[in-house]
Amino acid sequence: MASADYLLAAAVSAILIAGIGLLKRRKANSGLPFPPGPKPRFLVGNLFDIPTEMPWITYTEWGKQYGDIMHVQVFGQHILILNSVKVATELLEKRSILYSDRSTIPMIPLMTWDFGFAFMPHTDEWREVDLFISAWSGQLIGLLQRRRLFHQYFRRDGIAAYHPVYLKKTRELLRGLLSTPEKFATHTKTLAAAISLDTMYGYDLKSMDDRFVYLPEEAAKRLTENMLPGARIVNTFPFLRYLPSWFPGCGFHKFAQDTSDLVYEMRNAPFDFVKQNMRNGTGSPSVLRELLERNDARGGSGEREEVMKDVAGMAYPAAVDTITTTLNVFILAMALNPEIVKKAQNELDAVVGLGFLPGFEHRSALPYCEAVFREVFRWRPILPFAIPHAVSDDDIYEGYFIPKGTMVLPNICAMVRDESVYPNPDRFDPERFFTADGQLNTDDQILAFGFGRRACVGRYAADATVWATIVSVLATFDIAKAKDEFGKEIEIEPVFAGGMVSHPKPFKCSITPRNDVIRQLIANTTVTDV
Repeated sequence: MASADYLLAAAVSAILIAGIGLLKRRKANSGLPFPPGPKPRFLVGNLFDIPTEMPWITYTEWGKQYGDIMHVQVFGQHILILNSVKVATELLEKRSILYSDRSTIPMIPLMTWDFGFAFMPHTDEWREVDLFISAWSGQLIGLLQRRRLFHQYFRRDGIAAYHPVYLKKTRELLRGLLSTPEKFATHTKTLAAAISLDTMYGYDLKSMDDRFVYLPEEAAKRLTENMLPGARIVNTFPFLRYLPSWFPGCGFHKFAQDTSDLVYEMRNAPFDFVKQNMRNGTGSPSVLRELLERNDARGGSGEREEVMKDVAGMAYPAAVDTITTTLNVFILAMALNPEIVKKAQNELDAVVGLGFLPGFEHRSALPYCEAVFREVFRWRPILPFAIPHAVSDDDIYEGYFIPKGTMVLPNICAMVRDESVYPNPDRFDPERFFTADGQLNTDDQILAFGFGRRACVGRYAADATVWATIVSVLATFDIAKAKDEFGKEIEIEPVFAGGMVSHPKPFKCSITPRNDVIRQLIANTTVTDV
C-alpha cells in the first residue's frame, strides 16, 4: 500500500477530489454533530488514523475513549464503528430498514464477486419481494430469490435433512485425526469442504488438491483480503476504477481480472458437473440437483438457472473458511485448557456413554458442551467485523447525525471483549454461560453471524457442523500441548492473522485417542454408522 505508485495515485486523486468539490463535511440541517472519533485532518480526513491490519483491535481501544459508537471519514466517505451489542441491535436490527444496505466497495464488482447476495445492495426490489413474493411464485429474479433459495434449504428447520451428511463427514474427520493428528488443520478444512460440496453439488471430495476446492478457496481469499477500507486504493478512490491499468496505482485492474476469471470458473465448473450428471442419469442427490429438477418441471427457465448457479456458488466460499477457522480455534482453546476437555468428556460419558459417538439427539442434554461451543465463538471471533452494512438514508441517533451512504462496521471484537458482560475476556471460560443455579443462560447469540436482515443465511448449517464436530472430537480425543523430544511441553502463543477472516497462526498440539476402546471405535466406524 505504501508503494510509490500508490502514493502518487493517492496524491493525484486527492487533488482531483478537492478540485471538483467532492469532498464535503456534511451535517444535518440542524447542525447536529457526527458521532465522536479521532479528529479528521484537512482534505484526507482520517486516512492516516485507520489501520490496514487488524483494525478491530485499534477500534476496540478507541472505544475506551470515544464510546460505543464512533465516526471516521476518509476523503468524504463516512465510516461508523459500533462497539457494543446494544448499539448494533438498536441500529442494525431495530432500524434495519435504514441499515441493511451494503457499501459500494469497488473491488467487489471488479472481481465479479457482486453476484453474491451477501454483497448486493438493499434495494426496493429486496424489500418488496421480501414482503410479497415467494422464491417460486413470480418472475422477479433478483437478490431476494437468491436469498430465499438459500433460506429454503438452510433455514433452522431445514438443516435436519443434512444431519446425516454432517455426521458422516465428522466420522471421516475422526479417522483422519487418528491416523495423522498433526495434520488437524488439513482435516478440519477437508471436513468443511466435503460437507459443502456434498450438500450443494452431490460431489464426493477425495482430495484437497481437487480443482473444486482450489477455485472457491483462492477466489474467497482474494475477496477477503481486498474488500476492507484501505485494502486497495480503489476502495478509497472509487473513480479510479474508470482509469486504465497503466495509470499510477491502478495495477488492481489486472489483479481484479485474474480474480474474475477464477470466480467465473468457480461458479460454472461444479454447476456444469451437476447438469452433466443429470443428463447422464448419474450422480448423487444435492441441493442444486433438486433446484434444477424443480426448474425443469416448471419449463426450464434459464434465468432461474443463473440464480441457482449464484446461490450454489456462494455456499462453499461462505462456509468453508469460516467453519475451518472456527474448528481450529476450538482445537487451540482445548490445547490451552485440557481441564475443560476433561469436564466436557465427563458430561459426554454420562449422557452418551463411553465408547459411543454423540448425535444431534443428545444436544439438549449436553449443557457444558453447549457452553464450550458458545465460548469458542466468543473467545476469538473469526469474523471481527462481520460484513459491513451501509445506511440507505440520513439518520439521527442519540443526537448524532449519520449521513446516507455511511459504511457501518459492527466491531464484534469489541463486543465479545466487553468486560461488563464477559469478565476477564481473554480467558476461555465456558462457565460464563451458566446462571448461578447451574443452568445455561440466554446468551446464545453468535455475534459473528451478523445482525438484522443481513445476518448470515448459512448460520444454522455452520452451527450444526461446528457443534457436531466439537462434541465428536471431545468424545474421542484428548487435546493438550505437544511435547518436544525431552518431554517438555511446547508453549502455544495464540496469535491471529488479519484479514476479513481472522485465522489462528499455525501451532502444534497433541491429539490422542482417549483409550484403546475409542481407538477401535474410530477405526471400525464406517460412513454408514450414522
